[in-house]
Amino acid sequence: MIGMGKVKAAVDSAVCRSRRAYAWATTRTHELVRSTKGQGTTEYAILVGVLVVIAILAIMVFRPKLQELWNAIAEGINGL
Repeated sequence: MIGMGKVKAAVDSAVCRSRRAYAWATTRTHELVRSTKGQGTTEYAILVGVLVVIAILAIMVFRPKLQELWNAIAEGINGL
């Protein structure tokens, strides 16, 4: 039969391990939340997205002028 001292020691040991695991998990979670490692990449992705939207809008606005220019270049090449 197991003595009460051994049971108490086993429970205390398990509680100590669970407290250490909880402390480690809490610390690691806080480190991940405070991490700014991917911040630069995100900022560049947003910047590229904004530039793409601006380029699409510019093409839509200036499409007739671009079409005229393209046709003029094509006619010039065909006239050679």
